[in-house]
Amino acid sequence: MGYVGAMNTALPHVAIIGGGPAGLAAAEVVAGAGTARVTVYDAMPSVGRKLLMAGRGGLNLTHSEPLERFLGRYGAARPRLEGPIRTFAPSDLRDWATGLGQDTFVGSSGRVFPTSFKASPLLRAWLARLDGLGVSFAPRHRWTGWTDDGELAFATPAGALAVRADATILALGGASWPRLGSDGAWVDILRRRGVRVGALVPANSGFDVAWSATMRERFAGEPLKGLAVSFGEVTVRGEAVVTATGIEGGAIYALSGRLREALAGGEAAVLQIDLKPDLSAETLAERLARARPGESLSNRLRKAAGLTPVAIGLLRECAGPDIPRDPFALAGRIKAVPLPLTGVRPLERAISSAGGLAFDDLDARFMIERLPGVFAAGEMLDWEAPTGGYLLQGCWATGIAAGRGALAWLETSGRLAGPGTGP
Repeated sequence: MGYVGAMNTALPHVAIIGGGPAGLAAAEVVAGAGTARVTVYDAMPSVGRKLLMAGRGGLNLTHSEPLERFLGRYGAARPRLEGPIRTFAPSDLRDWATGLGQDTFVGSSGRVFPTSFKASPLLRAWLARLDGLGVSFAPRHRWTGWTDDGELAFATPAGALAVRADATILALGGASWPRLGSDGAWVDILRRRGVRVGALVPANSGFDVAWSATMRERFAGEPLKGLAVSFGEVTVRGEAVVTATGIEGGAIYALSGRLREALAGGEAAVLQIDLKPDLSAETLAERLARARPGESLSNRLRKAAGLTPVAIGLLRECAGPDIPRDPFALAGRIKAVPLPLTGVRPLERAISSAGGLAFDDLDARFMIERLPGVFAAGEMLDWEAPTGGYLLQGCWATGIAAGRGALAWLETSGRLAGPGTGP
């Protein structure tokens, strides 16, 4: 791959800081225009590390549901993300992957995956395309802010480095999985420049539960399948996993924002878990009533209600010694198991983070208004979305939007014709 200085230095220089999906998408847009030279700087020894980690689960690129429903997954951030996602929609992401020789398919849940079910072939093909476009890569370059002269400052194995850029795109991620490069160190850098940045907090995270020793020792790692999980007025169908410290999984992640806010506000965060959402309470009670006299409660729950050992364990854990024997009362408890949560799992263990750079500090081109010529994209912006392909789609779409914004700014500011001036 190319390295710093490998391109035509007569062209304006666009520095992209962060080599995740948002940064690489921005690099492709800018380099593809052919009017600027592009360097991707990353603190890690190689780019795309979090993408490769996501690929361990099959690399859920996006989702196939109708676009209106898809956009609704972004909650309060929808007004700012709708334009970029409509411009680069889930279908466009699938076409883009196909263009790299990585066909996709729609899984039974509507999620979209590469047919290889891996991230590495897609990343290799993408980096080869970027290399062909002349993109340079500078690994082991940790961004530390700006020099007094307005140049980008980096800490490198060879020492401090200052780089002049005509435009800069920040795609530094949030603060989940810091060992992969997203450690949130950029927060203080931007705050010192007067940019509003909300605290980074866990999103799509697990939660702590005060399990008994029996529950923890017998069932940690066991999946709870086919659940309906409710908090407040919101109910989510899906799966969860009992952990040694609490509970996690897709159904929990979908509620994590509401649960996190409740706990932060000192409210009780009690999940209501329906262990048999496909059966009405009446049908379940009828089945329980047909149990043989003298049959143990565990056998009754296993045979009549179809509960797995971990589901029975959860029911016992939450009901304690007061677990009802009456069929109708027992059916009601199976349909609404109350699980109190005691805390949020640490940010470094979350799938993603919420909080970040305020959208109100960005213009329509994704440029930070206090820092002309500096753009931002990806997870470092203040938005969150559930798992299911929404996170990666948002990163790709905002990376493309920032890349196009940088090109437009270079043109309107006259920098396409002259040397860089820095932020």
